[in-house]
This record gives sequence, structure tokens and C-alpha cells, in this order.
Amino acid sequence: MTEKILYTIRETQALLEKDAVQLVDIRDQDTFGEGHIPGAVNLPEIFSFLSESSPEGLAALQNSFAASFSRVGLSHGRKVIFYEDSFDTRYGASCRGYWLARYLGHRDCGILDGGFWAWLQDGLPEETAEVMPTPSRFIPRPNATLMATKEDVLKALGDARVILLDNRDANEWLGQTSSPYGFDFAPRRGRIPGARWIEWYNFMSREPIPAFRPAQEVRALCASQQIYPDSDIIIFCFKGSRAANTYVALKLAGFSRLRVYFASWNEWARDPSLPVESGEPGPA
Repeated sequence: MTEKILYTIRETQALLEKDAVQLVDIRDQDTFGEGHIPGAVNLPEIFSFLSESSPEGLAALQNSFAASFSRVGLSHGRKVIFYEDSFDTRYGASCRGYWLARYLGHRDCGILDGGFWAWLQDGLPEETAEVMPTPSRFIPRPNATLMATKEDVLKALGDARVILLDNRDANEWLGQTSSPYGFDFAPRRGRIPGARWIEWYNFMSREPIPAFRPAQEVRALCASQQIYPDSDIIIFCFKGSRAANTYVALKLAGFSRLRVYFASWNEWARDPSLPVESGEPGPA
């Protein structure tokens, strides 16, 4: 059975009416307080958390989000839908929430298609009241097949069968800035040698509200970089948020061998032993 990832506004509204879903708003606390979907809980750390892919780093990631999910009452037995303003407002943060939940073993989670803006555009209600969820005990069940580590990426540098897909913004790819957080937030600028580049925005249409492009358009875009539905792909960005957005775009388009290097450039740039290149790529 094909996994359902995107939930329309009407589908989500119907689930809420049946008390059959928990909505998770990943926007910052102040924005959440200005208005959110009734009943949603707030988890801004889904967007802000920076990880490492060492065994200790993965354990910290798992423990941190087990605590966060427990605090807002998430459980394996209840559907969870993540949302942000729209797919392009916070570097794909709702997709990061979905991917994290899947990595931690939640098998019934998804994303609100169109986000909060689509909800409001449909004339549906919002609230500003503080949400007081009943805590749960969320136990992580990590799915290692979704995660790529620094060591996996290093191995891929010498393996033509594995494709590294960098989907950061152009100024990061070219080494003009280290990250969305600023020019020198990370100590090095540039890209992982041999990585192919498709800017994450290109997997979405932008008007009237950002949405993932149809499967055939996504496959054609990937084919322009010799990336195909049966390719073994590791996606990375700066911290795993845009990478999760592209993970969703590719999964919806029928790509089946996908991993996210969740620690991404933030980790890679901080290890001076790892190779980096910058500027305009030379001829292949």
C-alpha cells in the first residue's frame, strides 16, 4: 500500500472533527501564539535542532525528540500531521517534522498540504489560546534505513552507484555563504565534491500557495541530473530541513531509495579533514 504523506485541508478537518489526529505546528512560539489551527500543539525545535551523525549525536537526536514528542502528547498510536505557514516559508520545516517522526518509528504521520495559509484561505478557524496537551511517553524506534551519516557520505564519494543530492540555495552551493544563518555560521563554505545540485525550490510550484510539482515534472527535473526513481540517493542541505522537503517531493514522485544526511553541511563543514569545493563547478 502506498504511504499517504500529504493531507488536504478537507481531510484534515474531517480527522479533527473525529478527534482522530494531533496537529503539530512547527512555527516559532510567538507566531504560534498569534494564531494557529485549533487543537494544534507547538514544536518549534523541529525546525531549530542541529544534529550530528556520530553514534552519540544520533542518540542525542533520538532522546531530544522523544522528550519533545512526549511533552506535547504524541504517541505511536495516534495520527500526527505537521504544518507550517507554507512549504517554502521555513525551509521545509513541516517536512522535517514528518521525516523525523518517520525516522523515530511513527508509522502514521503526514503533512498538511498547503499549510496554515491554505487553512486560512479556506476560511477555517484559528485560535490563539495556549494549548495544554496531556504528556505521553513516546519511545523512539529508529529506522536507520532513512538516515545517512557522515561515514555513509564519505563512502559515497568513492561509489558511483550512490548519488549525493545537494538541494541548498545557490549562494550556499557556490560557497558564497556558509548557511541560511549567515556568512560564517559554519567555518567552511562550499559543497561536497561530486554532489549533484537541484535547488529545493524547484521541486515546488509557487502560486497561489506553494505545492509539490506533479510526479512527472519531478522525475524530469531529476533526470536532467541523471537521477532516476531507482537511484540510490542521499539528500543533504544545511541541517536536514530542505533535504526533508526534497525527500517528500521525490517519495511522492515514486523514488524508492532515499536517505537524508540529516546533519548535512552543518556537520560536514565543521570537520576540516573532509573535502570541500566551491565556486562554479568545472566541466564534468
